[in-house]
Amino acid sequence: MSSKNVSDSGAVSRRPYLLRAMHEWISDSGHTPHVIVDALRAGVEVPSAYVKDGKIVLNLSMTATQRLQLKNDGIEFDARFAGVAHHVRVPMSAVLGVYARETGEGMIFSETETEPAPPDGPLPPATPAEGRRAKLTLVK
Repeated sequence: MSSKNVSDSGAVSRRPYLLRAMHEWISDSGHTPHVIVDALRAGVEVPSAYVKDGKIVLNLSMTATQRLQLKNDGIEFDARFAGVAHHVRVPMSAVLGVYARETGEGMIFSETETEPAPPDGPLPPATPAEGRRAKLTLVK
C-alpha cells in the first residue's frame, strides 16, 4: 500500500465507499441519485454555466450519465447539459454530499474534512495478531 493512500493515523478515506453505497441504495430504491459538488476545487471539470454559488448538483442516474465511474479518487462520466455533450470529472474531495432527488434523503460530507487519499486498489485483509483469536463483544 502506498503512503499517499493512508494518513499518519492509518485511516483510509471512507467518502468513496459511502458515496458508492448511497448511490446504490438510492438507485435500488427507484430514486434519482444526485451529488453536490464544490465546483471551485482543483481538478473539477464541469460545465461552468451550471455552477451556482461555487457549487453544482449533478444527476448520477444511469439514464442521465454514460460511462459512469465511481472510483476511489473521483467520479467520471459523460452527460448532456442542454443537449451538449460534456465529460465530467470530479475529485472525491470535491463531493460534498449525495441525496435522492425525490425524497431528499442522503448524506452530507464535511467541506473542510481533510481525509487521506483513497487507495488505488483493494486493501489487504486485516489479520489478528499471531497466536490470538479475534473476539467479538456484544454492545447494548
